[in-house]
Amino acid sequence: MARRDRTENYPRLTTPLVRDNGVLRPATWDEAIARAALGFRRVLDAPGADPTRNVGVFSCSKATNETNYLTGKFARSALGTNNVDSCNRT
Repeated sequence: MARRDRTENYPRLTTPLVRDNGVLRPATWDEAIARAALGFRRVLDAPGADPTRNVGVFSCSKATNETNYLTGKFARSALGTNNVDSCNRT
């Protein structure tokens, strides 16, 4: 069982971080989401890219069924891949 002081006083991220020249810096949510989308777009638009082979999504077995459903839906509809896995077997 987790100790309360460990879980409640643990320093957590309060803002998105992006990497510039190897250094993390705070960013707005809009910038962080735009950068993530750009990364996905680069992979999907790369010469010879095949989303069914080059892209996969990893979900969490501790997430709700709804969250895991949306993760799979995102992978299939937005990324074009059926490669969805979770850590429930590990």
